Amino acid sequence: MDRSIELQVLRKIKKASRGSLFFVDSFAGMGNAKSVGKALERLVHTGYLHRVATGIYVHPVKDNILGIVMPGIEDIAKAIAKRDKARILPTGSYALYKLGLSTQVPLNVVYYTDASARKIKLGKQTITFKKSSAKNLAAIGQLSKLAVQALRTIGKDKVSNQELEKIRELLKKEKPYHLQHDIKLAPEWIRKLLRPVVSGQPNE
Repeated sequence: MDRSIELQVLRKIKKASRGSLFFVDSFAGMGNAKSVGKALERLVHTGYLHRVATGIYVHPVKDNILGIVMPGIEDIAKAIAKRDKARILPTGSYALYKLGLSTQVPLNVVYYTDASARKIKLGKQTITFKKSSAKNLAAIGQLSKLAVQALRTIGKDKVSNQELEKIRELLKKEKPYHLQHDIKLAPEWIRKLLRPVVSGQPNE
């Protein structure tokens, strides 16, 4: 193996903060994919890097009490999206979890994406990227896009008053323009449920 490639790879990793995620593509220009891959695997064997999943590596954070802290699902999903120059949107049970409507971290986390559909295995967990329409990915609010997906997951006529009130309360923290923008993209039954947050008027 070309030792100079490994040294270049190592230098780049050292310049990044701990917890940073790396792919073979992260080292484009340092050598061909096979050589870079071998360099990364060697760094895994030495313990300097950890393999998060096939083709995904991390220089992990080390905590005095917890020891090695691996990146979370969201960090990994965002790193993949950044690499692929893609948009992603949490859906299903993960959207419910993110909003605090569920306390259980789902084993299969699903994201809509405008990149290729794929599955990433992370131990017992899986990140599934599902190809979706541009409209589904056009939401811009950090809370409002989750709220719409959470309501879709719960389903029409199945939303409890408690769930609805919690979502409405959370959306009061959303930027007004983002909220208005995202509600317009939602199905009519969701728009009806969330209109009071925008108008401040009771739902009819």
